[in-house]
Amino acid sequence: MTLPPIYPILDATTLTQRGIPPELAAEAFLEGGAQILQLRHKDPWTRHTYALAQRLATLCAQANAIFIVNDRADYAALLNLSTPTGLHVGQDDLAPSDARRVIGPTALLGFSTHNPAQLTLAENEPADYLAFGPIFPTTSKERPDPTTGPDLLRTVRALTTRPLVAIGGITRDNAKTCWNAGADSVAVIADMLPLSCTKQTLRDRMTEWQQLTRA
Repeated sequence: MTLPPIYPILDATTLTQRGIPPELAAEAFLEGGAQILQLRHKDPWTRHTYALAQRLATLCAQANAIFIVNDRADYAALLNLSTPTGLHVGQDDLAPSDARRVIGPTALLGFSTHNPAQLTLAENEPADYLAFGPIFPTTSKERPDPTTGPDLLRTVRALTTRPLVAIGGITRDNAKTCWNAGADSVAVIADMLPLSCTKQTLRDRMTEWQQLTRA
């Protein structure tokens, strides 16, 4: 598979703190050219959360973009019954082999790793792509793993032929460092959000990111 070079993540906590409706952000990013979106919801899922995920999945399907649910294999499987939905799991979630049993053989599955040993073990898992990081310091996690840096990213690039997503503290200023180190894609949360967030400014920010891939 080929991953889009920019992987925007809709982090529910960050969006709530900024007063940004997730649907508004999703519509803006998709209009700006996003080809993949992930819903990251770390609080317990409710009926409201599931309804939100349904709406986001529909928006992505209408734009021919990939929709990914973070952590929750059960909800990803339910969504995938009607709208194409993938899953991303971390080291503390279901193992990819177990998650694959839940979501089925065709749904897209990603798996986070944080050091070379984890990435090497991940080669035995049925994940379609691997994520690695945090490359740079990040505030998106309360207890982040140790920062790896782009040099270690370049090292682990040689350990896998699967698509590799760089995660953690990635901005428009350092994204090219990650691509040059071998990342196929960069996952972005905070730098997708301008100081003042409207549909126009969010769409413009996505456009700025797209322009980086053409420069």
